[in-house]
Amino acid sequence: MGNGYFQVPPAVNEPVKSYAPGSDEREAVLKQYKAYFAGSEDIPMWINGKDVRTGNTRRIAPPHDHKHEVGQYHLASKKEVDLAVETALEARTRWAAMPWEQRAAIFLKAADLIAGPYRAKINAATMIAQSKTIHQAEIDAACELIDFLRFNVTFMTDIYHEQPDSDDGIWNRVEYRPLEGFVYAITPFNFTAIAGNLPASAALMGNVVVWKPSDHQIFSAKVIIDVFREAGLPDGVINAIYGDPVMITDTLLAHADFAGLHFTGSTTVFKNLWKQIGENIHRYKTYPRIVGETGGKDFIIAHPTAPTKQVATAITRGAFELQGQKCSAASRVYLPKSTADGILEQVREDIASFNKPGSPEDMSNFVTAVIHEGSFDKLASYIDRAKEDSDAEIIAGGGYDKSKGYFIEPTVILTTDPHYVTMEEELFGPVVTVYVYEDAQWAETLKLVDQTSVYALTGAVLSQDRYAITEATRALENSAGNFYINDKPTGAVVGQQPFGGARASGTNDKAGSAQNLMRWVSPRLIKETFVTPEDYRYPFLG
Repeated sequence: MGNGYFQVPPAVNEPVKSYAPGSDEREAVLKQYKAYFAGSEDIPMWINGKDVRTGNTRRIAPPHDHKHEVGQYHLASKKEVDLAVETALEARTRWAAMPWEQRAAIFLKAADLIAGPYRAKINAATMIAQSKTIHQAEIDAACELIDFLRFNVTFMTDIYHEQPDSDDGIWNRVEYRPLEGFVYAITPFNFTAIAGNLPASAALMGNVVVWKPSDHQIFSAKVIIDVFREAGLPDGVINAIYGDPVMITDTLLAHADFAGLHFTGSTTVFKNLWKQIGENIHRYKTYPRIVGETGGKDFIIAHPTAPTKQVATAITRGAFELQGQKCSAASRVYLPKSTADGILEQVREDIASFNKPGSPEDMSNFVTAVIHEGSFDKLASYIDRAKEDSDAEIIAGGGYDKSKGYFIEPTVILTTDPHYVTMEEELFGPVVTVYVYEDAQWAETLKLVDQTSVYALTGAVLSQDRYAITEATRALENSAGNFYINDKPTGAVVGQQPFGGARASGTNDKAGSAQNLMRWVSPRLIKETFVTPEDYRYPFLG
């Protein structure tokens, strides 16, 4: 086999298609949407490159039309979980030994497949299963996943280029080995890109993966599997299993060859997993890597100099896109008294211009349904509480209906208590709470923003005063892993804004950067001496 220093294709962000009326991409995705909606997918697990069906199935229904079934998926027993681990470990030797450029080619091909023949499929599946508008599906399922796959290849080569200095007669070099064992990837419902990236990023670095997608994302996860299969991913490198999360997790975390957890989901679940790994630590051959991105109680704070329309747009987009079901969604807002009325009036006008929440097939809809009945009931309870509490007032929205779909109206709560329950607890829905502060209490309000939440994922400051921006940037240093100036706190782009937070929001290992990929390798230093000493005596001995 020939050798060479290979230069990978330059990674550039995938252009976002417009889906304007009459466009080819709009027609293609609507055609695919209708085909999926009228069909009935039977989705197997994917173990050792083979479709595995158990006959124990669960239905799949769109959140915006929950009585309509679009398919079913098969659930694992412990037998299938054990098989997934066994087959991953069997695949590990050949996969870890594969030249890096061959691994890179697989994931670069996967990116091109999504950009081309699978684009309408992955977007339509995401629209149906996760109730995303076409714009939200496009920037997630297509563009962000393509970006992850392409940029990760570039990040991998950057890591491999990092080498130590050598000295006279000595050659020092570092090998970036995959972890010794398997990685367990747990992915959420809200981002198809995250579902693809968490197993793929670990696999790119030579690891083998057992992947459990969210039950509410399996419809689009099937498209990811089809892409990986067509891209030539060898059997057993990534194995997808579905079913009881407790049984699956207990089985995997008890295995001696468990080497890493790649997780996106709730803070409580992540903390429990961390505890379980700690309790099992004496079982493992290595210390497992634990990487997690969890919840957020993300903020917007506006300075009195911030233009009202800019603040209103940051709230409307930041809080209500994808029905607020982003870990980065704006959930608590701090407005100065002098401009609050104008900002809130603009937000009300924005909300009034939305259609009622409905199907993403109707591309005039800005919001659709929340993911399932449990989420709906939780959000409805908080809205009902705000209607009754004396220190809270609903100034926009407040309606909900689950007769056909899990529809929650975009809702704005105004509170006089900066520690009101919806200012502190993560809701994960289209509900934002606003607190109005006295203009003269800017510095005190910055402290309030910092001290209110256990989370530290995203946050935004809007101001025309550079001194105020500087003050906020310093005061909120530990309040957000992704901090936005004069913008909404959502929409991180791979290769531009590495994403992750600290405190209760996760380990801040920055998906979409080389920092994340470094967690999936175990470096080995090799020192080679060319002229080996033959006498133990040093000069000082005389």
